[in-house]
Amino acid sequence: MVFRVNGADILVIDDDVELCDLLIEYLGAEGFEVQAVHDGREGLARATAGEHGLIVLDVMLPGHNGFEVLRRLREVSQVPVVMLTARGQDVDRIVGLEMGADDYLAKPFNPRELVARIRAIQRRLERLEGAPATAGEVLHVGDVELHVASRTVLRNGEEVALTSAELTLLEVLLRAAGTVVSREDLSTSVLGRRFSPYDRSIDVHVSNLRKKLGPAPSGRERIKTVRGHGYLYALEAPR
Repeated sequence: MVFRVNGADILVIDDDVELCDLLIEYLGAEGFEVQAVHDGREGLARATAGEHGLIVLDVMLPGHNGFEVLRRLREVSQVPVVMLTARGQDVDRIVGLEMGADDYLAKPFNPRELVARIRAIQRRLERLEGAPATAGEVLHVGDVELHVASRTVLRNGEEVALTSAELTLLEVLLRAAGTVVSREDLSTSVLGRRFSPYDRSIDVHVSNLRKKLGPAPSGRERIKTVRGHGYLYALEAPR
């Protein structure tokens, strides 16, 4: 399912009522309709109802904390999630990404930065929908197939559930299979922002993709790290 970030479809789950009111007003002025809840249990119920195109999720919540909400949400949905973490809590950011968050912001943040992250996810989702000219395109490398129009990924005929960030990452790597793609290019293509040497988002998304795809049929690693350069989706030698 391709989620669209428009209309009344952004859900903010944060117990800071003042911040939620600010985001409702600010995002509303940007053309979004936003709803907010302040409890993890209620947030999970609303998020899994499938009525929202993007979730803004705080880590520190009453009821269920943000990690628990994300864990349970990812069992049933790949809706994009932007995690809110405390400034300086790098571990929280990495854990959130490892659990399937698409992006993160550290508190306190400028609402304009949140809008920029949401717009980047919008562009990614619009790209994932594909142009009519590529409706029948299938990227096929080894035992992995990515059907461009349906955004379906198959490994050895079995469907693999990926987040929007992981889908875009896989598409970029498959299109360049056999050649190295720099972290800078991946950050621009996948996250919609310039690469920062202190931002491990791309590395964590690559790690998640490796885990979900598993090793290649030969037993070798599919996505190789080329130190100092970036990542390479390895081509399998013909048998």
